[in-house]
Amino acid sequence: MTDKDPLDLLRDTTPPTASPDAKREALTAAMTQFDLVQKKQGDTQGSAMGRRLISRGLQTWRNAMTTKILSKSWTGPAFATLLVLPVAGLVTWSTIGNLPGLEGLEPVAESLPIPLQKAKQNETSALEADQRKPIDDAQGRVDSENAAVAQDTSKLEGQVSVLAAPPASEPVAGLTAQRSTTRGLAGQIADLAPSPRDIPVFSPEKRDRVQGFDSSSVKRVGDEPVSTFSIDTDTASYAWVRRSLREGGLPDADTVRVEEMINYFPYSWSPPQSAETPFVTTVTVMPTPWNANTKLMHVAIKGYEIAQAQKPKANLVFLIDTSGSMQDADKLPLVKASLRLLLDRLGPDDSVAIVSYAGEAGVVLEPTKASSKAAILAAIDRLGAGGSTAGAAGIEEAYRLAQSSFVDGGINRVMLATDGDFNIGPADDEALKQLVEAKRKSGVFLSVLGFGQGNYNDQLMQVIAQNGNGTAAYIDTLSEAEKTLVQEAGSTLFPIAKDVKIQVEFNPAAIAEYRLIGYETRALNREDFNNDKVDAGEIGSGHSVTAIYEMTPVGSPALSVDALRYGKAEKAVPTGDASEYGFVKIRYKAPESETSKLISQPVTVENLIELPQAPQDVRFSVAVAAFGQKLRKQDQVSSFSFDAIGELANGAKGDDAFGYRTEFLTLVRLAKGLAGE
Repeated sequence: MTDKDPLDLLRDTTPPTASPDAKREALTAAMTQFDLVQKKQGDTQGSAMGRRLISRGLQTWRNAMTTKILSKSWTGPAFATLLVLPVAGLVTWSTIGNLPGLEGLEPVAESLPIPLQKAKQNETSALEADQRKPIDDAQGRVDSENAAVAQDTSKLEGQVSVLAAPPASEPVAGLTAQRSTTRGLAGQIADLAPSPRDIPVFSPEKRDRVQGFDSSSVKRVGDEPVSTFSIDTDTASYAWVRRSLREGGLPDADTVRVEEMINYFPYSWSPPQSAETPFVTTVTVMPTPWNANTKLMHVAIKGYEIAQAQKPKANLVFLIDTSGSMQDADKLPLVKASLRLLLDRLGPDDSVAIVSYAGEAGVVLEPTKASSKAAILAAIDRLGAGGSTAGAAGIEEAYRLAQSSFVDGGINRVMLATDGDFNIGPADDEALKQLVEAKRKSGVFLSVLGFGQGNYNDQLMQVIAQNGNGTAAYIDTLSEAEKTLVQEAGSTLFPIAKDVKIQVEFNPAAIAEYRLIGYETRALNREDFNNDKVDAGEIGSGHSVTAIYEMTPVGSPALSVDALRYGKAEKAVPTGDASEYGFVKIRYKAPESETSKLISQPVTVENLIELPQAPQDVRFSVAVAAFGQKLRKQDQVSSFSFDAIGELANGAKGDDAFGYRTEFLTLVRLAKGLAGE
C-alpha cells in the first residue's frame, strides 16, 4: 500500500468525465450532508464499515465546509461545483479501479448507497459512539487527527467513506439480504439503503470496433438487372448478437450481418452425390411473410461432405494471442479450452504447431503429430497472457511454420485466436490485408476465432478471414467452441471450394425491383464475377450456404421506385417469357486450382410454392432473415413483429438435435422485451 495521500494521488490523476447520473447522485448526497452540517455542528462522523480518507484530505474538506459554505459566501453554482466534481470523480475513478498508484483503495461496491438519511433519534448515542471510533481498518492503526477532523465535518466523512469499499475481511452491511441487528452506522446504512436499481452502475467504456455499413437498398431491374456477391460462411455475427441479448442489450446494428445469422444454422439442403460435384444449388420462390405483395427467392447451397476416411492430412498452426488484453476468463482461458476440444477431432497423422505472440512472436510448439497429445496439451497449458500485441509478427511466424511443414494435397491452415487488439507493427486493416493476401498464395489458408469483448476488433477479424481464404467465428462460450470446432470441424477445416461467387440476373418482364438480404460487405462488381483474380468466399466440407432476395413483381403495389418521366432510356427492356424470374450463376475453384468453373440454372414459376408448403429449413432460415433485419431496424420488416418471427420459426423448428433453434426462439423473446414491443 502506498503512503501517499489518496487525494494527492487524485490531484495528480486526470479522472474520467463523470456521467450526468453520477453528478446528480453526488449533488443530492452533498446537499443532504450540507443540511446535516447546518443543523448539528457538534456531531462527529466515523466510518464503521470502511477505510477513511487520511488527514490532509479531511482537513481540506473541513476548511472548505466551515470557511466557505457555512459563511454562505459561495454562490449555489460554485458550491455545487465544489461538491459534485470531487465526489463524482471519486465514484467513477474508484469503480474503474485500475488507475496506477491507487492500489491502496478497494473498488466501489455497486450497491452501496450514496445519499444517507438522518439517523433515527433513539439510536443517536450508539451512532455517535461508532462515529467517534477512529480505527482505520484499511491500515490497521488509529489516526487521532482523523478523529479530530471528523468531529468538525459531521456527516460528510460518512458520505465520503461509503465511496471506498471496506477491507476484504469486513462484511459490507446493506449488500446482503440479512440486516444487522447491531445498531450503528453500518446498521443504519443497511436500513436506509435504496433499491439497487435506483443506483447508477458505472462500467469502463467499451472499445469494440465493427465495420459500419448500410443495408442493401432496393434496386430497379430496369437500371441494375444483375446482382453479384461473394459467398459468406462466417458465423461470428450471430454469436455476438446472442451475447449482446443475453447481457441485456439490443446489439448495435453494425454488428448484425444478416447472412451470418442465416448461415449460423445447419440445414439439410439437397447434397451432391459425389466429390466431382462439390455442391448442389436448390432455389425456392415463395410469398414474403412480411409483405404480401413481394416474393422471396431463396438460394440454398449444400457442399459435399468428405467422409472421415477420405479427409486429407491437416497441417495446422494455432496462432494464439497472449497479450495482456487476453487475460480475461472469456479470452485466453476459453481459447485453451477450445483448442483441447479441437485436438480430439484430429487424426493421429495430422500436424499441430503453436505460435504465441505478445510483445513479440515465439514458437511454443514445433510441428507435432496429433498422436502426441500429451505434448500438445502441455504446450497449451503453458500459455499465459501479458504484454502488448505484435499481431503482424505473429502472423508472419505462423505462416513460416506452416510452410515449413507444408502437406502437398493436404489442409494447410493457420488458426488465429485473438480479440484483434493489434498494437505493435503493421496494425491497420490495409497493411494486414496485404500481408494475408500475399501469404495465401503459398497455399496456406487462415481462419479466425474471435474471443472476448470490450476491445474486440470485429472489423479486423473480417478483413483477415476474408482475405486469408478462411472463415471468421466468434467464440463466446465453450458450447460455441464445441459447435465450431467439433460438430462443424469439417466445414471449419476442410475446404471443398474457394473463391465462390454468385450472380443473379433478373428478368425485367417478371421482376420490377429486388434487394439482396444481407451480404452488404461481400458485394462484388458485375465484372468481378468472371475475373478469376478476384478473391471470394470459401465452402467447407458439408457446409450449407443460403442467400435470399426479396423481389417485387411487375405491376405489384409494393413498387418503391417510380419510373422515369423524362428522356433516360431504360437499360433493361422487358423481353422474353415472364414465367422466368431470373437466372442464377455460380463460379467456384477447386481448393488446389486457380481456374474457376461455372454452374447455372434458371429460376421459373415452377420454383414457386406457398410458404406453408416450403420445407422446414427454408421457413426457419426466412425467420432468421427477418430477425436480423429487425435488429438492424430495416423499414421492410418494421411491421413484422417479434411475435410473428417467433411463430414462423417455431413452426419450422423440426427435430433440433443440438438445440440451436430453441435457443434462437429464446433470443427472439429477449429482443422483444428489450425493444419494448
